[in-house]
Amino acid sequence: MTPRPLPGILDIQPYKGGESVIPGVAKPVKLASNENPLGASAAAQAAFVEAAASLQLYPDGSAAALRRAIAARYGLDADRIVCGAGSDEIFQLLGRAYLAPGDEIVQSQYAFLVYRLVAQAAGAVVRSAPDRDFTVDVDAMLAAVTDKTKIVFLANPNNPTGTYLPVQEVRRLHAGLPGHVLLVLDAAYAEYVKKNDYAAGVELVSEFDNVLMTRTFSKIHGLAALRLGWAYGPAGVIDVLNRVRGPFNVSAPAMKAGIAAIEDTAFAERSAEHNAAELARVSAALEKLGFNVTQSVANFLLIHLPPGKADAADAFIRSRGFILRALKAYGLPDALRLSIGTAAENDGVLAAFADLPR
Repeated sequence: MTPRPLPGILDIQPYKGGESVIPGVAKPVKLASNENPLGASAAAQAAFVEAAASLQLYPDGSAAALRRAIAARYGLDADRIVCGAGSDEIFQLLGRAYLAPGDEIVQSQYAFLVYRLVAQAAGAVVRSAPDRDFTVDVDAMLAAVTDKTKIVFLANPNNPTGTYLPVQEVRRLHAGLPGHVLLVLDAAYAEYVKKNDYAAGVELVSEFDNVLMTRTFSKIHGLAALRLGWAYGPAGVIDVLNRVRGPFNVSAPAMKAGIAAIEDTAFAERSAEHNAAELARVSAALEKLGFNVTQSVANFLLIHLPPGKADAADAFIRSRGFILRALKAYGLPDALRLSIGTAAENDGVLAAFADLPR
């Protein structure tokens, strides 16, 4: 006899991040993981290096200083913030605390893959609501809710489509949910959005007891390697998450770098400005080349290829030294996701698309 995992565990397909290696290519350009092409704030890097002098000490298990810095930046109550090893860990904590076998989650058709993994690990059922033009359909989401629904996950903006829901549509979604259902607003890309009708979710969390907003330091702040995220939610939900998280779930270097990063608003603004300019330029260039591109408000583009052509296109672009994200796992076999890079990187990948055999 060998040890056996719980039922359903072996049915889980492990999450596969963006690749970073192309055989035979010494320094490929990775445009597959929506990373910040400007790197990380110099202040955050310095804080990380400084933290190396105290590696023998346990971190503050409550992440108090980091929570205070986040609260100061956004005008929040620090006691209603919980920090984690990326927003991914927050999702896992939610699954541990609120999902049991037979429960259900609701997500959109092209939702971030981690939501499904969280549900499967808990033995819960995933109900996916069809999108409308690669955008979340509120009516379809509400129609998918049953008396077994415990969590509704909404990535806004959504990964991998790059589309978003205006705040009034998010409010309509919430208004249609039973009070016992937790609405989780994943705002990983919030800092990139330049739309007047967008809101990350702070106001909804402040008004209701069944809304949680998650954020990450991996994107605009460029700290993906440190695995740092946070959530703002009702006091009761935050208390529950603190009860199930590990006692030292965030490292001291990550906390130090996170504090410096969130206080360096100039770097975040520069990153957002670079993205806005390059997103528009790259999108227009791809459309001029004849490619169908879903309009994005995030730091990546969803590029549609003719049916059956995505694999060949991906292989050709890799042969030119650029790694994009294939999307079969998301149910988008005829599309590739392109992260916005530096101007030079974007020029290179545009040249590859221009030379792509049709």
